[in-house]
Amino acid sequence: MAQYPYRSLNEYYRNLFGKKTAKISLDGGFTCPNRDGTLSTGGCIFCSEGGSGDFAEDSTLSISLQIEKGKAQTQKKWPDACYIAYFQAFTNTYAPIDVLRAKYEEALAQPGISGISIATRPDCLDDDVLALLKELTSKTKLWIELGLQTANEDCARFIRRGYTNDVFVEAVKRLHQLHIPVIAHVILGLPGETSEDMLSTIYFLNHLPIHGIKLQLMHVLANTDMAVLYETGAYTPLKKDAYVEIVGKCIAHLRPDIIIYRLTGDGDKSILLAPLWSLHKRDVLNRLHQFLKEKQIHQGDTYN
Repeated sequence: MAQYPYRSLNEYYRNLFGKKTAKISLDGGFTCPNRDGTLSTGGCIFCSEGGSGDFAEDSTLSISLQIEKGKAQTQKKWPDACYIAYFQAFTNTYAPIDVLRAKYEEALAQPGISGISIATRPDCLDDDVLALLKELTSKTKLWIELGLQTANEDCARFIRRGYTNDVFVEAVKRLHQLHIPVIAHVILGLPGETSEDMLSTIYFLNHLPIHGIKLQLMHVLANTDMAVLYETGAYTPLKKDAYVEIVGKCIAHLRPDIIIYRLTGDGDKSILLAPLWSLHKRDVLNRLHQFLKEKQIHQGDTYN
């Protein structure tokens, strides 16, 4: 019997690997076309100086040493776990093919690594990159994580995402043709978005062959343009009850086969400005599960 009224990541990993699985967040030393001047130099308005890799290991270390450090942090808690090498910081397919291959293969060569998850942009998946990713699928389990954030094109322009929805759709379809599972990243509580806008993003993804989804609360981090909006009163973060309610609605509307990789997120407490209630992640998850039980919500209840 399932532990939760939705398809959880832990259950998926246990069915896949037969044991507890931990992700080790890596920084491959990459940059981003939204940072290096190809598209922009400012990045997305919410992105931290760490390129969404604030919990990744030190980029000055080799991939091997980063994995070694990551395993050391989790082995006391989960001594028999297997590991996913998670290339998290910045855009992890945005480099010459020989550089990408070397980074990925170094990760794969480490003991206990059972798969690779690669976070990237849908506009950084050219034919050579796709061929390399297809090659990797013959060696290991592979997942590609794509940042959609929102299906609202106006909001996407405001947050400086840098590509249209059509680019995302094409990337998902090409990856699906290669039998590479896609995990879509969605941010709830973006500036100006209503609950209807957030649910529209769920509808948008329901029609695409995605494997998983990450639901992320909009964190306001120091030294970002979002911080300016927040500090000047132009942006108000979601309150906890509002976040719990919209997540519940997203789960109810989500296609039943999609794996839910995340229901909220972690903001680095050293740079998190708001909402501070998000620092108590266990409390947020407990409240969410209580809400789902009270409202008798199950994944796909209102999926159509």
